[in-house]
Amino acid sequence: MSLPFYQRSHQHYDLSYRNKDLRTTMSHYQQEKKRSAVYTHGSTAYSSRSSAARRQEAEAFSQASATSYQQQASQAYSLGASSSSWHSQGSEVSRKTASAYDYGYSHGLTDSSLLEDYSSKLSPQTKRAKRSLLSGEETGSLPGNYLVPIYSGRQVHIGGIRDSEEERIKEAAAYIAQKTLLASEEAIAASKQTTASKQSTASKQSTTSKQTTSTLQREETFEKKSRNIAIREKAEELSLKKTLEETQTYHGKLNEDHLLHAPEFIIKPRSHTVWEKENVKLHCSVAGWPEPRLTWYKNQVPINVHANPGKYIIESRYGMHTLEISKCDFEDTAQYRASAMNVQGELSAYASVVVKRYKGELDESLLRGGVSMPLSFAVTPYGYASKFEIHFDDKFDVSFGREGETMSLGCRVVITPEIKHFQPEVQWYRNGAPVSPSKWVQPHWSGDRATLTFSHLNKEDEGLYTIRVRMGEYYEQYSAYVFVRDADAEIEGAPAAPLDVVSLDANKDYIIISWKQPAVDGGSPILGYFIDKCEVGTDTWSQCNDTPVKFARFPVTGLIEGRSYVFRVRAVNKTGIGLPSRVSEPVAALDPAEKARLKSHPSAPWTGQIIVTEEEPTEGVIPGPPTDLSVTEATRSYVVLSWKPPGQRGHEGIMYFVEKCDVGAENWQRVNTELPVKSPRFALFDLVEGKSYRFRVRCSNSAGVGEPSETTEVTVVGDKLDIPKAPGKIIPSRNTDTSVVVSWEESRDAKELVGYYIEASVVGSGKWEPCNNNPVKGSRFTCHGLTTAQSYIFRVRAVNAAGLSEYSQDSEAIEVKAAIAVPSAPYDITCLESFRDSMVLGWKQPDTTGGAEITGYYVNYREVIGEVPGKWREANIKAISDAAYKISNLKENTVYQFQVSAMNIAGLGAPSTVSECFKCEEWTIAVPGPPHSVKLSEVRKNSLVLQWKPPVYSGRTPVTGYFVDLKEASAKDDQWRGLNEAAIVNKYLRVQGLKEGTSYVFRVRAVNQAGVGKPSDLAGPVVAETRPGTKEVVVSVDDDGVISLNFECDQMTPKSEFVWSKDYVPTDDSPRLEVENKGNKTKMTFKDLGTDDLGTYSCDVTDTDGIASSYLIDEEEMKRLLALSQEHKFPTVPTKSELAVEILEKGQVRFWMQAEKLSGNAKVSYIFNEKEIFEGPKYKMHIDRNTGIIEMFMEKLQDEDEGTYTFQIQDGKATGHSTLVLIGDVYKKLQKEAEFQRQEWIRKQGPHFAEYLSWEVTGECNVLLKCKVANIKKETHIVWYKDEREISVDEKHDFKDGICTLLITEFSKKDAGFYEVILKDDRGKDKSRLKLVDEAFQDLMTEVCKKIALSATDLKIQSTAEGIRLYSFVCYYLDDLKVNWSHNGTGIKYTDRVKSGVTGEQIWLQINEPTPNDKGKYVMELFDGKTGHQKTVDLSGQAFDEAFAEFQRLKQAAIAEKNRARVLGGLPDVVTIQEGKALNLTCNVWGDPPPEVSWLKNEKPLTSDDHCSLKFEAGKTAFFTISGVSTADSGKYGLVVKNKYGSETSDFTVSVFIPEEELRKGATEPPKGNQKSK
Repeated sequence: MSLPFYQRSHQHYDLSYRNKDLRTTMSHYQQEKKRSAVYTHGSTAYSSRSSAARRQEAEAFSQASATSYQQQASQAYSLGASSSSWHSQGSEVSRKTASAYDYGYSHGLTDSSLLEDYSSKLSPQTKRAKRSLLSGEETGSLPGNYLVPIYSGRQVHIGGIRDSEEERIKEAAAYIAQKTLLASEEAIAASKQTTASKQSTASKQSTTSKQTTSTLQREETFEKKSRNIAIREKAEELSLKKTLEETQTYHGKLNEDHLLHAPEFIIKPRSHTVWEKENVKLHCSVAGWPEPRLTWYKNQVPINVHANPGKYIIESRYGMHTLEISKCDFEDTAQYRASAMNVQGELSAYASVVVKRYKGELDESLLRGGVSMPLSFAVTPYGYASKFEIHFDDKFDVSFGREGETMSLGCRVVITPEIKHFQPEVQWYRNGAPVSPSKWVQPHWSGDRATLTFSHLNKEDEGLYTIRVRMGEYYEQYSAYVFVRDADAEIEGAPAAPLDVVSLDANKDYIIISWKQPAVDGGSPILGYFIDKCEVGTDTWSQCNDTPVKFARFPVTGLIEGRSYVFRVRAVNKTGIGLPSRVSEPVAALDPAEKARLKSHPSAPWTGQIIVTEEEPTEGVIPGPPTDLSVTEATRSYVVLSWKPPGQRGHEGIMYFVEKCDVGAENWQRVNTELPVKSPRFALFDLVEGKSYRFRVRCSNSAGVGEPSETTEVTVVGDKLDIPKAPGKIIPSRNTDTSVVVSWEESRDAKELVGYYIEASVVGSGKWEPCNNNPVKGSRFTCHGLTTAQSYIFRVRAVNAAGLSEYSQDSEAIEVKAAIAVPSAPYDITCLESFRDSMVLGWKQPDTTGGAEITGYYVNYREVIGEVPGKWREANIKAISDAAYKISNLKENTVYQFQVSAMNIAGLGAPSTVSECFKCEEWTIAVPGPPHSVKLSEVRKNSLVLQWKPPVYSGRTPVTGYFVDLKEASAKDDQWRGLNEAAIVNKYLRVQGLKEGTSYVFRVRAVNQAGVGKPSDLAGPVVAETRPGTKEVVVSVDDDGVISLNFECDQMTPKSEFVWSKDYVPTDDSPRLEVENKGNKTKMTFKDLGTDDLGTYSCDVTDTDGIASSYLIDEEEMKRLLALSQEHKFPTVPTKSELAVEILEKGQVRFWMQAEKLSGNAKVSYIFNEKEIFEGPKYKMHIDRNTGIIEMFMEKLQDEDEGTYTFQIQDGKATGHSTLVLIGDVYKKLQKEAEFQRQEWIRKQGPHFAEYLSWEVTGECNVLLKCKVANIKKETHIVWYKDEREISVDEKHDFKDGICTLLITEFSKKDAGFYEVILKDDRGKDKSRLKLVDEAFQDLMTEVCKKIALSATDLKIQSTAEGIRLYSFVCYYLDDLKVNWSHNGTGIKYTDRVKSGVTGEQIWLQINEPTPNDKGKYVMELFDGKTGHQKTVDLSGQAFDEAFAEFQRLKQAAIAEKNRARVLGGLPDVVTIQEGKALNLTCNVWGDPPPEVSWLKNEKPLTSDDHCSLKFEAGKTAFFTISGVSTADSGKYGLVVKNKYGSETSDFTVSVFIPEEELRKGATEPPKGNQKSK
């Protein structure tokens, strides 16, 4: 048989599973071939020993095997009823084993080979072993050279492979049955023999084998009939049955509901019959929560151990209660009762003790030896007694040890009657779990003494140890605690060793280790832990982590698949490294899927090999996506994912690929690229702490890779587990002379709590010592080993994987001495009701309670006949809790006296004084009896609170309510007045409206359907006043947001106690409240204030003169307190502004935020991408605590600066933070802006533009291009360009105002283009460019048009000769400005009669020849390209009439102007002519009708003559002729034309000159002519 490929590569793998006694399977196979004796039918080995000797050895071997099987089977208690079949199988296997043993001798096997091989064959099966139950046919089909693998391990037990201890026990028990069957039925492998001589020898041996087999069969038949076999089988059956029953009971207790439940007797006391002068013990065990208090009674009378010193011994240790009666006499014959009581009720169990007097001779030695005779005795057919008495003598007590030491616990077990050859079943338990033998602890039973030996104590061994001895149907147990102190540290001040190092999870390449933190840190805080690993089979330890880890869980990576490892942990503080912890159980680095396969399909006994089989690939389907993917655990070191396999996956196996993705990105990365996983869970390492991830999983097989699963929720890498809060309300109570019971309130909201450490300190010493070194769960622990009469204080801290909590507050000091005392006697016994055969009594509570609350009362009564009292009798068997009781079965008309005794946990107190005589007679009616225990509290000047208890006798129908009456103390009885008109259901009433200083008395009456009953006893008198120093309940909310009610009393006595109530009902057991008392102060804390907590809360102080106070919490108050709690619980640093970023000059980046207020101790952490950054060359930080401004500066933004920036503020307890995310486009934009600003700064070092080139439209609708310049000087030049051509500017700018402008008037399309202005001097140059084309030009034109439209004047009406004109003026007109006219809301259609146009700056609408239809409202709309601007005028009514009249007038005037006489031209203004010359002038005139013509000279008419000829021809032309001019002709002439429409005069001047006089006259100008119109 060839080894699998895996084992060929790792032949040393199995070394990790065994010690020096174990060998690898490969070497084992090689040794098997060399052995002289093997299990084969063809072996030549033969023994000559006698068959008788062999049979004797076989029988001894069989018996030993059966005993071994019985001990192993007793551990298989968790299999349930299905294990009952093991008995018969085991017995049968035992016989077959003996037969096989004898059979081996018949084939010549030597002793050593037989015993060695059989011991190997029957060795325990490990957890990874596979079952291989082969039949004979199957064995025959095996190869001839197949060898059965033999497992010889017997010391090292491999742990940590299975998921629970219960599965381990199940497998161990299953292996017992499998092992024996394998030893008897599995075919023995045979080796081929090649020589003929060997075949002959085998034939001879075959013959001998057949003879021996027949002999064995006869012997087996004989053994079946043997009585020894029958007894043994019966014993095994009984033992197994009892084990199963015990297991079922044990697990039933483990699974019990831990809520409150009434007492239950697990073990009831049994009756005894003893002889005089003997001792007898009654035992019982009680379960319940809270832990019941047990009291012993004799004939219904509590047993007082102090009344008869030495007679009774009562013990209660770890749940086992005993009553020992010393030297019994005849009077001890009685019925004894054990009464268990807690808040849920009371339960009793009874046992009888019969004391016999021996009349014959008595062996005194028996009495001195304390021998106890059983009550009954009988023998079963199998030799068992029908009843056993089990006693423990020489018992172990509370023990103290130290790490590394040895310790032995033991006690002598006395069992009567004694049955030979039948030993009891002895089982040890630690903290309720069975103790299994190991190299650390070994149990031993010597026949009468049971011991448990610790070879090397560890802190893991600390706990409550219980020995349980079972005999038949009976068992007894005893318990005591074992404390283990830390070993001395090698380095003084180093921490103690951690404990309980276990594996939480394992896979191919990692194992998660957890541990518990030690209680002792060496005097300085523990900085962390180092984890060491060691491969099983080697002695080399290697450290797994370079830096200490604080979290008590750590994933160890870098392991070799299939190998086993053990681990240990060391703690470190500033002093050094402490001692290592105890080594963990071995754990293998295996894939969970492989481990599950090995668990579900076990094969042959484990050999240290991993058998890997590879299935032939088959054509399949691509698997679907996994489902239910979730993050099951997340810490700062690793994240564990789990999912469910897909439904669609075919018939072949699937593997998984895990992918991760950073939040905010969509880039998925495969995590396990080289090693796909087979199991539906995976741990991811090397994640960035504080970073957020998402995960998904894909499936793959031979067909391909499937679709991914749904992604997980966003997971932030970090520890999710918080350190628990400190426990509260540490209360020590006395227990014994050397121990104190410490109880506490468990930590609030604690997750994965491991337990608690308790420390004690002598008052005033300042030195704390641990009381336990293994964390304890629950809220109660008994601290042993204290000094008697010494005062101690205690404190507690909680622990989980995240660390240890803060210490609780120190408890009050307590003196170590015996526990509490009994209460004092009640008093003031009164008769509340009397019936024909019963009476109702009431009394007042004792003044002192003995240090514990009163748990009940017992009432005794006696008859009084003729003033002679009779014998006292018990009225109640069970204790009563109320201070009132109805005594029945009395005699009518008989006088009785009564006594009452109070009881607490310490016992029954002294009885009260005898009451006065009360006669039992009928004086009841159908109405209820009087309420009782009326109490006044919270007395103030105007109010008080009245409380009472309901009547014992409710009448014929239930009580439905109460009436309260009051009167002044001095008033008469007829002055009672009721406080409530309708009956109230509550048993309390707040009385308001009292007069200050007035004394009052009160009474209460109950009512039912029959009517109102008798009033109660008077309460009072009480004076309505607020006493000096009276304090009220104050509500407070502390810094942690905890809401509490607080009360302080300065008048307390040593016996006073605070009693809190809600609606005047005590709140002792309320799970929603927590009460803490310290000195004269008390505080009641709300665990989670809600609507269930609404009500009136009051605090009463006992043993005072009614000191009390209350506080009302209604819905409004609750809301106020919750809001205040939230504010205190999570205080924040208020901010004025959140984190922001801005770019400074030079491109610097400033991150800043502002808090409203910062103290001098405020600290700020600067976080970039979840890592803290500090001040340096790149970052500059500054905090202004006065203004609250927090700043961080960066010189330049680079690509690696993209990410998330956070400022974390810590100001005392208050915290605050603000985050700014700069990624993607946001960061790129900011980076670009920073670079721009840096370049801008460089630019501004020379002449530059403070404001770049821009345009604006002036009020005159001109376009002004402007820019603002800076850093200029006289030599600085400015040049304007349009379309890269320089624009000459007439005037030179002086730069005084820093504004440069270019004005473009009447801007139009021709002005479109690219404008640029350049500044330059010797320091550099800067330019600004403005684009005025396309959209930019259109925007500018729109603005220009808008300005033009806005400059339009209101519409005016103008009459013309042609008609009526509507017009408006603009600054100037552009074609881009669209003009639309409308008339009465309808657009105007333009015709020859109605026209629109623009003349210059006038926009007009001309209506020629207007008619009445043209009346109405006219609107001119100017559209600038985006918006329409309207001007309106109303042309109707008077406006139209006036305009039309004016039109008519102008029209006529125009006609007249057109037809009037006028000179068209031809006459000069001045005629200069030489004397003697002829003057001819021609002039054209016009007029309709033709005008009349006349001439003037010097304003006088001129007529035609020979010298001056005046002609007018054709009504159009006038002629003026002077034939020869002379100086007399000089003058002013005028032509006058005239018709009926008008006249016109045209003047001209004639100047005649003489040539020789020209120079003399000079340049005298003649007068100019002119024209006049008439």
